[in-house]
Amino acid sequence: MKSKAWTEKFMQGVFLIAACASVLAVALICIFLFANGAPAMKEIGFGRFLSGVIWRPNNDIYGILPMIVGSLYVTAGAIIIGVPIGILTAVFMAFYCPKRIYRPLKAATELLAGIPSVVYGFFGLVVLVPAIRTFGKSLHHAGLIRSAGNGSSILTASLLLGMMILPTIIGLTESSLHAVPTQYYEGAVALGATHERAIFRVVIPAAKSGVIAALVLGVGRAIGETMAVIMVAGNQARMPGSIFKGVRTLTANIVIEMGYAAGLHREALIATGVVLFVFILIINFCVALLNRGNSRE
Repeated sequence: MKSKAWTEKFMQGVFLIAACASVLAVALICIFLFANGAPAMKEIGFGRFLSGVIWRPNNDIYGILPMIVGSLYVTAGAIIIGVPIGILTAVFMAFYCPKRIYRPLKAATELLAGIPSVVYGFFGLVVLVPAIRTFGKSLHHAGLIRSAGNGSSILTASLLLGMMILPTIIGLTESSLHAVPTQYYEGAVALGATHERAIFRVVIPAAKSGVIAALVLGVGRAIGETMAVIMVAGNQARMPGSIFKGVRTLTANIVIEMGYAAGLHREALIATGVVLFVFILIINFCVALLNRGNSRE
């Protein structure tokens, strides 16, 4: 008995250390970002840093509004493309997929999650960029847009990120749907609901918290992705005027220039990381409030 009690206390200590290590890691990241980024914001000017539209480190001009807008555009495009496809694919796999094709389809979605981002970027560079360039030229010749661009654009980055967030959304959404008790579906059908109505009006709302968690992780993947975006987005630090124009995101701005940055330039890049970190915190806070509201209902 003493040995068992000692083992339990030892494992409690191990679990406590693991939990404290996770909290400590987050705290250290916060301290590093704000300690190194806040002085740069103060020197540049908080308003000028966030609302400035010109980024010229050689002239000590640091405005990250084009990168903020670019990140929002690319992330919104990825959500518009990836979320409906991901949720509908999860519904198909959970309720409609024949058994003989379920395993290959499941393996394919899991394989998508294991592909390195640089491979996605290479695929986008070789396949998506020429396709978007051709599509833009056809729209330009038809008089629907002013400029076709060269294919490296917001639309290309959104398509690529929409593909990259699919495995996260599909996997978590399918798990959430399977976690809903079967009595929910059976009760809806017993009351006269069709198969589709029971799924979309009863099962999916019951799995809302899991679906929202999948969306949050998908958004986090889209916002934080760097390598693939660098390869297809055009990396132009200017306000985007069209979805066929190039853009630079916050993460791309940090990665592209951090290797040779020094002094105020380096601190401005770290401050860019602070802005990105705050964006993630705001998203998580909003989702927590949304889940709290759903739990009260």
